[in-house]
Amino acid sequence: MRSHYCGKLDLGLNGEAVQLCGWVHSRRDHGGVIFVDLRDRTGVAQVVFDPDNTAAFSAAEGVRSEYVLRIVGQVRRRPPGTENPHLHSGMVEVLAGSLEILNRSEPLPFQLDEPEISESVRLKYRYLDLRREGMHRNLLLRHAVTRNLRRFLEDHDFVEIETPVLTKSTPEGARDYLVPSRTHPGRFFALPQSPQLFKQLLMVAGFERYFQVTRCFRDEDLRADRQPEFTQLDIETSFLDEDGIMGLMEEMIRTVFRAVLAVDLPDPFPRMSYAEAMARFGVDRPDLRIALELVEIADLVRGADFKVFAQAANTPGGRVAVLRLPQGDRLSRKDIDDYTAYVAGFGAKGLAYIKVNDAARGRDGLQSPILKFLSDEVLSAVLERCHAATGDILFFGADQAKVVNDALGALRIRLGHDLGLVEQAWKPVWVVDFPMFEYSAEDRRWQSLHHPFTAPKEMDRERLDIDPQNALSRAYDMVLNGSEIGGGSIRIHRSEVQEKVFELLGIGTEEAQAKFGFLLDALKFGAPPHGGIAFGLDRIAAIMAGAESIRDVIAFPKTQKASCLLTEAPSAVDEGQLRELHIRLSKPPEPASGAG
Repeated sequence: MRSHYCGKLDLGLNGEAVQLCGWVHSRRDHGGVIFVDLRDRTGVAQVVFDPDNTAAFSAAEGVRSEYVLRIVGQVRRRPPGTENPHLHSGMVEVLAGSLEILNRSEPLPFQLDEPEISESVRLKYRYLDLRREGMHRNLLLRHAVTRNLRRFLEDHDFVEIETPVLTKSTPEGARDYLVPSRTHPGRFFALPQSPQLFKQLLMVAGFERYFQVTRCFRDEDLRADRQPEFTQLDIETSFLDEDGIMGLMEEMIRTVFRAVLAVDLPDPFPRMSYAEAMARFGVDRPDLRIALELVEIADLVRGADFKVFAQAANTPGGRVAVLRLPQGDRLSRKDIDDYTAYVAGFGAKGLAYIKVNDAARGRDGLQSPILKFLSDEVLSAVLERCHAATGDILFFGADQAKVVNDALGALRIRLGHDLGLVEQAWKPVWVVDFPMFEYSAEDRRWQSLHHPFTAPKEMDRERLDIDPQNALSRAYDMVLNGSEIGGGSIRIHRSEVQEKVFELLGIGTEEAQAKFGFLLDALKFGAPPHGGIAFGLDRIAAIMAGAESIRDVIAFPKTQKASCLLTEAPSAVDEGQLRELHIRLSKPPEPASGAG
């Protein structure tokens, strides 16, 4: 039906006959001459309807926005002064010979060029939302990212292998989506949270280099960068250590950024330990575009009269830290109150501050409600360590380390964005040397910081028996502009080490065999040293597209309440289907909630 794409017309086709298909992007009547901008996947082409061509002109008078047309015409150069240098097709137009209306369109629920459309409306009419230029561009960018990732991996001897979608429920950190089995009453499949166990089995099977662009499912509370179903670039290798995997993966990401955005990322990426990231930034995914950092002062205030500081400094697991904001005197008291309310959402009981009005005057140059509780010696030491200067404001956090890190880490990001302190740059970093475990006070047991198949550092294997809280893992996360875009580790490839880790996690022999027996058995049959990484494809595409949410790079996403406004899923099913699945509801299902 077509000979050319609209967006690919150029002067090289001047004088040629073409057949175009697409949607009416706009229609303009200029004193007897009708112009139609015809749009397809590649862009728009200007089509001219001359009144001398009575049939085509008459048909053009009846077309409206988003009608689907087929046009036969001739390419010609646009008249001088009417060219559009911003379009690939902007030097030419098509003089229409005939027009066929392939389909009409009712008035749209919103105009495609409206700048502000509620997300609930966009998701309800997603097929229209995807016609909008920005959304269309986002999905094409995502396609380019995926294509280049696959190309790189294939060029480096990786093999794409699919793994099961219906699998066994195993504890991997989030709640599983369960699928009832019709043929096995009372039993359930689980949708995979990741292909973790299967990709390790593929290493035991000898494939050595595996990858998969795969769908993963987690039944957890959602936010802007989470979806119940998401896409992961899953990778596993044999006979490579951390340095080998990290070097290869950052080469891959550099290659993709260069190909898709014409951006050259640093070579090599900097590396930072987990401990350093938490100490300096309060998070394990630091946004290095923001120059603000946390400074530890617990040692300076242990003997201070200020009970809030002294108690945190002298409590095991406590922390007292300062976040210095240069030229912070621009903040009003209302601003400070707003930031105090903000950090309260992260568990902080308050937000102490000191304004440095004149650093040269000592105490007399400072302004704060807490000055009376701090001696001249303590104030002087804190100002010196923070490199405080006139015009700065110092924000303090004093509590358990997690509360201080969460609150000041979030405040650092908020201040950076509110005050225009975010450098316009790409700042990747590897975060390494993660702890093997974190202690859950609620469950009163150790939990894996990554997952239970992560190997300990060689030098820390003995610590698994005597000092597990200080054992480090062979895990690594790739962080870009404050977002974790990929995470992985060297895996445990010896069954006795895996069994020891299960023991520390409170997973007994019988439970381990019931849930992971197939993996434990496989490790006994010559499992090679192996490791891998998984990248969040949605998150990478969103960052590269400059989107605020991964929903803007997913064709048909769910809302924050895990519902689809387009199809109205999840939906009720009839009782016959439930009986086949051996399910009986105690009460009728509630309707799915809205956008949320």
